[in-house]
Amino acid sequence: MGMVAGETLSGRGDMVGVAAMDTLLDGLKAAAEPTRLRLLALLAHGELTVTELTQILGQSQPRVSRHLKLMCEAGLLDRIPEGAWVFYRLAREGAAAGLARRLVELLPSDDAALAVDAGRLKRVKEDRARQAEAYFRANAAEWRRIRSLHVPEAQVEAALKTLIGGFAPRSLLDIGTGTGRVLDLLGPLVEFGLGVDRSREMLAVAREQLAASRLDHCQVRLGDLNQLPVADAAFDAVIVHQVLHYLDDPGHALAEAARVLRPGGVMVLVDFAAHALEDLRRDHAHRRLGFSDAEVKDWLIGAGLVPLPPERLPGDPLTVVLWPATRPAVGHGGA
Repeated sequence: MGMVAGETLSGRGDMVGVAAMDTLLDGLKAAAEPTRLRLLALLAHGELTVTELTQILGQSQPRVSRHLKLMCEAGLLDRIPEGAWVFYRLAREGAAAGLARRLVELLPSDDAALAVDAGRLKRVKEDRARQAEAYFRANAAEWRRIRSLHVPEAQVEAALKTLIGGFAPRSLLDIGTGTGRVLDLLGPLVEFGLGVDRSREMLAVAREQLAASRLDHCQVRLGDLNQLPVADAAFDAVIVHQVLHYLDDPGHALAEAARVLRPGGVMVLVDFAAHALEDLRRDHAHRRLGFSDAEVKDWLIGAGLVPLPPERLPGDPLTVVLWPATRPAVGHGGA
């Protein structure tokens, strides 16, 4: 019986080795073409659409799409649909993700074609930045008006950074990421950050901000906070920053946010304390005029989380509150 078990174990090890070899060979075959190596080099700098890649490479969209498809099938790239658009980037996970990064490292730094591609990529990013800046200018008046009513953003950000830093998360989800400011602030503290928002224009601003800050390990996605495009228990930290007051059903949104939080992880809600400024509802689409500690606590407990003491930052006339909560670790005896 011992021999049979040993032989079975050896056979299983051989199978694992064969599978790993097959993955390596498939990845090398998929990358073994000049245009595909150029694509890997470009996508090492962040997410790009097919349209942007065709502009840079000067090739037809069907041809570029075929190259991308083959490398996605081999696990070298991630394909991220976003409405009618599709973004591509180097694979973050999977057996071939390390191979993709290694291939990029091996590319010659003095290659003429790669240098031309880099110049064109710079122009594409500059165009993206101009579009994002135009959108921000057109919408910044509302944000400045509301910011003038509460404590300075720098104070809120410092409190949030201190709070999250105390938990030392490896991964972070920013729900309703907007311009990506929270990812820009907290990205250096984590190994992976993801922002979700339903505004394509806001995501354009966020992408440009993350690129400018060289936070290549942070991404943004088009998505609905009531149905997050994220697996269960996927993140160590979840931030919901100045989002709840726009929602019809904040409790439902918090339950969905709690779904993606890992045991032992932390969620932080940042929003206004209850107030009476009706013009924010009338002129700025606020559904709720802030929140009481009691109702937020009830929502958090209902979502299976353990509320922690809130931190209040008084302003004039609006007070900003940070409501933290944790998900009990596996085996925790109760809330």
